[in-house]
Amino acid sequence: MNRNKFTGGIFVFLGACSFGVLSTIVKNAYGEGYTLGQITGSQAFLGMVMLWALYSLQKVLSGARRPGSRAPLGIAGDGSAGRGVPGGEQPLRSLARDNSSPGRTAWWKVAFAGIFTGLVGIFYYQCVKLLPASIAIILLMQYLWISILMEAVLFRKKPHGMQLVAASIVLVGTVFAAGIFNEAVTLNIKGIGFGFLAAFCYALFLIASGRVGNDLPVLKKGALMITGSCMVTWMIFPPLFLFDGLFFDGLYKWGLMLALLGTVIPPLFFSFGIPRTGVSLGAILSAAELPVAVVSSSFILQENVQALQWVGVFLILFAIVLTNIKFRRTANNT
Repeated sequence: MNRNKFTGGIFVFLGACSFGVLSTIVKNAYGEGYTLGQITGSQAFLGMVMLWALYSLQKVLSGARRPGSRAPLGIAGDGSAGRGVPGGEQPLRSLARDNSSPGRTAWWKVAFAGIFTGLVGIFYYQCVKLLPASIAIILLMQYLWISILMEAVLFRKKPHGMQLVAASIVLVGTVFAAGIFNEAVTLNIKGIGFGFLAAFCYALFLIASGRVGNDLPVLKKGALMITGSCMVTWMIFPPLFLFDGLFFDGLYKWGLMLALLGTVIPPLFFSFGIPRTGVSLGAILSAAELPVAVVSSSFILQENVQALQWVGVFLILFAIVLTNIKFRRTANNT
């Protein structure tokens, strides 16, 4: 593995780890007495502020260096972020560059797609409230087979055999990982429902995100999406915390952690790392979110994660590796 791919892999892995600790942070925020609306609303608000600030900053910096400047050698003009260039472009500079055509995607379409990620946060955090964090993340991972089903129904995209095998392994792994065979685990039916709703919305988000705004700079697309996420969150839970003093009384700390680790770092790290690792390896590394979430819930929240549950976790990880190895072979043969 060359240095460029190794560096990209580190970024993807760290981005996934960042996602993985969210459920543990949310559990602790609930323990401090904050509500679902306050937690999701503060995260969306601060994430929106940070992404727009980063995009604006990079626009200013890019404008300041544009006259008479040249892009470094080997930097492609297709938004590849210096792919294959060991000393390539810095992450944030490539994320801010606007390589789009005059007919680029309308901003409202990108913001609308962000509604789904707002709903993911609401449903997932409610699931975390009602179930152990180690089980909530397992339910969220059901997006793997839900997205395959959605593409088959919505776009007539017939899944190949390996996808069906992987989906079956995910379902079997879920049975083990959810602790169904553990008599000490009591599963809340409402919590399970919210977990599947989160997975459903996450699958919708992935499909929508892959089809709109790809001609926009990554930071701008992310900022527009989190704006849509913030709007739908505030429509469901009005941001009273901004006016009653609760935000500056301590809520901001939780919102800042969640926004940084769940809204800012992962998309930036993935956007920098995946062009260097390739899609298949990037998808495998991003699956680190699952074991990180389970480990953090076990060690930090002291949740009882038994051996059979770990078997389920590794089955789900195996399914992800299996389908992405198949994807890589298919891509290499075309």
